[in-house]
Amino acid sequence: MSSSLALSGPLTLSRSSKTSNSSSFLGFGNAIPSFGTRNVARSRVFMSISVGSETVVNDALFSDYKPSLAFLFPGQGAQAVGMGKEAQTLPAAVDLYKKANDILGFDLLDVCINGPKEKLDSTVISQPAIYVTSLAAVELLRAHDGGQQIIDSVDVTCGLSLGEYTALAFAGAFSFEDGLKLVKLRGEAMQEAADAAQSAMVSVIGLDSDKVQQLCDAANQEVDDSNKVQIANYLCPGNYAVSGGVEGVKAVEAKAKSFKARMTVRLAVAGAFHTSFMEPAVSRLEAALTATQIRPPRIPVISNVDAQPHADPGTIKKILARQVNSPVQWETTVKTLLTKGLKKSYELGPGKVIAGIVKRMDRGADIENIGA
Repeated sequence: MSSSLALSGPLTLSRSSKTSNSSSFLGFGNAIPSFGTRNVARSRVFMSISVGSETVVNDALFSDYKPSLAFLFPGQGAQAVGMGKEAQTLPAAVDLYKKANDILGFDLLDVCINGPKEKLDSTVISQPAIYVTSLAAVELLRAHDGGQQIIDSVDVTCGLSLGEYTALAFAGAFSFEDGLKLVKLRGEAMQEAADAAQSAMVSVIGLDSDKVQQLCDAANQEVDDSNKVQIANYLCPGNYAVSGGVEGVKAVEAKAKSFKARMTVRLAVAGAFHTSFMEPAVSRLEAALTATQIRPPRIPVISNVDAQPHADPGTIKKILARQVNSPVQWETTVKTLLTKGLKKSYELGPGKVIAGIVKRMDRGADIENIGA
C-alpha cells in the first residue's frame, strides 16, 4: 500500500539515517524520558520528502527487517484492577499518568488501581488505561539493571489491536500525548459504534481457522444480514475470535460443538470489534489521524491489518483508520517474527495474554513479562 498524499506546500528532499531518537523527537521535552533507543547506529539510509509538515518516505523501508529483540504490547482485555501501582515508584511513570489525567479529564491512575472493575473494563477507559500502563512498564524496565540496554536493543515492535498505538508511540511515530488523544478518541468511537447495533464477540477454542470460517458460514445461513459474523481476531492456532450481530454470535455458540470446537467464550467487550460494525468509527479516526503529526518509526512496527511494517506516515494513518474494522492478523505477525529468527521478546503492560499466544505457537520461545 502506498501513500497518495497530494504534494501541496513546500517540498524538500532530505537524506536521513535511522539514528538515535531523542525525547524532543517524541515531543516529551525533558520531563519524560524517550521510549526510543539511544544507540540505534544500525543506519538505514533512505530518501524522505517533506510535504508541508509531513514526511513521506518509501513505505517498504522495513520490508527486509530481521527481528532479534521485540517489544510486544497488549490490547483491550488485558486490563485488571491494580495495574499501574508498581510503576508509581518511578517519577517517569508518575509523569505519564499525570499527563494522561490532563488529556483525559479524570484520574486514570485511580481507576487503574482501585476500579471498580466495571468502569475499568469499559472501552472508553480500558483503552487509555492499557496504553498508559504499557508505556509505564517500559519505564519500569528502564529502571531495572540492564533495562536501558534492553530498550536500546529492540529492533521490532508490535501490539495487539490497541497495542499497535502503544508500539507506534514507543517507536517514535507520534508523541505520548498525541497517541493518547488518538486512543481516547478510538475508544469513544468504537463504543459509539457498538452502541448503535446489537453485536458481540466470542472466542472459539480448539479449531483451526478454516473450521472456524466454516462455522461462521453455517451460522450466517441462519441469520439476516444485520447479524452476520466473521473472524475478527486471528490470535493463534486453536484460538480465534468471531464478531458480528448478537444472533449470529449465538448461532456460532450453538453450532460450535458440532464442529468439534472445545469451547466458546463470550468476550466482555462492547461489540463486534474489527468488523464492518465498526465502520462508523473509521471516519472519526480518519479525521483525527489527518490532524495528527506522524513520523516514520525508527524501527519496524508490524501492522495488525496486513502483518507488515510500514514506514510512510500517510500509509500508517490509513492503516490505523482501517484497523478497527479489519480482522487482526496477530497469528501471522507472531509466526513471521518467529520464522524470521526472533530470539527474545518482552510483553510490556498488564496481563500475560500475548506471552500465552507466543508460547502456544512456539513452546521454546523466549518471552518475558514486564507488568506495571
